[in-house]
Amino acid sequence: MKRVFAILALLGAVSIGAPAWAEEKPAAPTATTSAAIAPAAATTASAEPAPTAPALVANKGDNAWIMTSAALVILMSIPGLALFYGGLVRTKNMLSVLMQVFITFSLISVLWVVYGYSLAFTEGGGFFGVLDKIFLKGITPESVAATFSKGVVVSELAYVIFQGAFAAITCGLIVGAFAERAKFAAILVFMVIWFTLSYLPMAHMVWYWAGPDAYVDAAAGEAAGKTAGFLFQKGALDFAGGTVVHINAAVAGLIGAIVIGKRIGYGRESMAPHSLTFTMIGASLLWFGWFGFNAGSALEASGGAALAMVNTWVATACAAMSWMLAEWMLKGKPSMLGAASGAVAGLVAITPAAGFVGVVGAIVIGLLAGVICLWGVNGLKRMLGADDSLDVFGVHGVGGILGAILTGIFADPALGGTGVYDYVANAVGSYDMGAQVISQLWGVGTVIVWSGIVSLVAFKLVDMIIGLRVPEEEEREGLDITSHGESAYHY
Repeated sequence: MKRVFAILALLGAVSIGAPAWAEEKPAAPTATTSAAIAPAAATTASAEPAPTAPALVANKGDNAWIMTSAALVILMSIPGLALFYGGLVRTKNMLSVLMQVFITFSLISVLWVVYGYSLAFTEGGGFFGVLDKIFLKGITPESVAATFSKGVVVSELAYVIFQGAFAAITCGLIVGAFAERAKFAAILVFMVIWFTLSYLPMAHMVWYWAGPDAYVDAAAGEAAGKTAGFLFQKGALDFAGGTVVHINAAVAGLIGAIVIGKRIGYGRESMAPHSLTFTMIGASLLWFGWFGFNAGSALEASGGAALAMVNTWVATACAAMSWMLAEWMLKGKPSMLGAASGAVAGLVAITPAAGFVGVVGAIVIGLLAGVICLWGVNGLKRMLGADDSLDVFGVHGVGGILGAILTGIFADPALGGTGVYDYVANAVGSYDMGAQVISQLWGVGTVIVWSGIVSLVAFKLVDMIIGLRVPEEEEREGLDITSHGESAYHY
């Protein structure tokens, strides 16, 4: 337990050591701030339209893009993430990992419709919405959600599934940290608690706002800003989930790996991936689906979406190359595992920055991500002393932190970024890099501390009720047979 709290303190120190941050003014909302906004406010903007004004109607092209993007994000989870993780474990645990990802996706999808969407994307406080849209109450085929352009909307039902896919893959990412030793029932109970108390508030804090149409003048903009999520008000930029998805899940995974303990034989027995073929296929599906994850986060079929798509493409390629080359120099041979891991690191790091930075910024982020995440899964992992089975923290945590901070640097128009859009002035505002980096650190620090505390409490609670870990004999035999009564292969 002392080690757990020490790690939490170490990780959280970056955000809570500067009281002066509280004096910083929030940055203005941006034209392409994130993957999520406030559809509830889109239907009834702060500035009431004139009685004769026609109702906003979703553009069919934008609708088609966001629905396609939602399908691509689902592809990232099943089969992309499932195969990527499945190939990395030993043969006797292949099906267990596939099952954990598949059922986690299904569970979170149901919870999202029941109450998740409502708590994340309705106006409430700075940390949670309200239950006005429980079971998607009041959402019809005619309901619309705001985008990042005034007067432009998409169908709210399309927005619901797009955001639900984000929630599902975030929870799926966590299972890789304690693969091969956790009880299936324990994982599911933990997911319900963590989704409710960590994912939903983080999504609300970072992505909820009143929508661009609320910013008709300075007074209205100030009033609308006060209804936004806590980190949105702090000016934190997260285009598609560096904080909400990757750091959030990575911290939960790290805490789980520590609380559950190391695998039997860890450090003494070979635990090499049983199928790098599956891992490569999974990584490729992740890369493909990530275009929906990042470019879809523009919420419009626009030039902003094209920028995010190009940045996702090139940053990932750069990270795959930099990881491979660094590993080649260190170990004497380039590996398929390294190339695939580098690609995922690049995808993670560019996620918060995709719609904010220029192509040169994306290249730099990708190159740095490959090298720094390689250190994350080797040097940092040894320092932490945790058996993070599939290096969730080393890739998603380190890559997410790197990308979130670098977003504050490379979003600067002087470095080719898009800057910060002022919806009152209807123009890009002046950019203060130092203030924006501080806003980014607010986001990073908040998610580390929030997810760390929620995860620790949730794991301990589940352990007391049903136990987290399978018995030793079941772990040695493998979870495929002992937990699910099946085998991945019959030779």
